[in-house]
Amino acid sequence: MSPAIPAGDRLIFALDVSTAADARTWIDRLGDTVSFYKIGMELLTSGDYFRVLDELAGRGKQVFVDLKFHDVPATVGATIRGLTRYPVSFCTIHAQHDGMMRAASQEKADIRILAVTVLTSMDRSDLRRSGIDREPAEVVVERARMARDAGCDGVIASGHEAAALRAATGPGFLVVCPGIRPAGPADDDQKRTVDVPTAFAAGADYIVVGRPIRNAADPVAAAAAIQRQIAAAVAR
Repeated sequence: MSPAIPAGDRLIFALDVSTAADARTWIDRLGDTVSFYKIGMELLTSGDYFRVLDELAGRGKQVFVDLKFHDVPATVGATIRGLTRYPVSFCTIHAQHDGMMRAASQEKADIRILAVTVLTSMDRSDLRRSGIDREPAEVVVERARMARDAGCDGVIASGHEAAALRAATGPGFLVVCPGIRPAGPADDDQKRTVDVPTAFAAGADYIVVGRPIRNAADPVAAAAAIQRQIAAAVAR
């Protein structure tokens, strides 16, 4: 993992809510416990997506735009160029088209482009049904190398693949891991999950956590506990 990232910034909270009011409630509730927020497609439908984005930045939070762009290179390039008008740290695109990734990388300015390799809700059987009869780790590493060579700054991948990714791509290439389950596997749609220490021991730079915080009896305490786990993991 990169040693230059402050431990407190390594937790990215998934602000997966459908209204600006809900988003503000969570930002107020979590306060200083969380400094980095992911906003995705659910909030986009509210019509307040960019208002919330600006409010997050105004409160000193880092913003991760998780809209997983996937279109022809000219369209994605123009979209990323437009996004540079906003205070965005990370943005996702799919890692399945070399030309598209290159177009995004050419327009990114200060935004760091993260390529989505294989969704953490997918396993080998899901890949097989989509015509790819290979282990997820093989596909993830192959797509990560393609993303790196196209100028992307990192990838989104399960912690199961973090060590292989780090070995394949070297230092400086970001590994961001969703599907984190601090208490172990949960009965939800995530299939390739790991806990916090495992993700960082394998080389993750950041983790994305949503439901384990949102669904906790005490979300602030849950976020604080994860921050303590991160601090211990990166201090090793």
